[in-house]
Amino acid sequence: MKKYSSALVLLFSSIANADVPPETQHEVHHLINFVNNSPCQIVRNGSAHNGPEAIKHIQKKYKYFKDDIRTTEQFIEYSATKSTMSGKYYLVNCKNKSTVKTRDWLLHELKEYRIKQNNRAKIDSH
Repeated sequence: MKKYSSALVLLFSSIANADVPPETQHEVHHLINFVNNSPCQIVRNGSAHNGPEAIKHIQKKYKYFKDDIRTTEQFIEYSATKSTMSGKYYLVNCKNKSTVKTRDWLLHELKEYRIKQNNRAKIDSH
């Protein structure tokens, strides 16, 4: 029983001390869904990956760096910007578009998402 209660304390303390604030977690979830459903290819260390493959890696890094992440921008920086081992930036190849860094691609999507959320909030308040 003591081991079980110790495990619960550790679990809840790690949840309380890590991750983006609850009010911005919807942004991280949106970005995860955005990448997962994207028709673009995410290039990591020279290998192209579809959305679901890329998300597996991003979520793995997110889990690893969770204690260091306090904002959605930090989620992008730590989980979806570049290889921790090689230092090479992740790239995004979308059909009929220029190749861009995943960081720039996701920051642009975050900006668009925040604008939409802000507009919805304004409509809901009237």
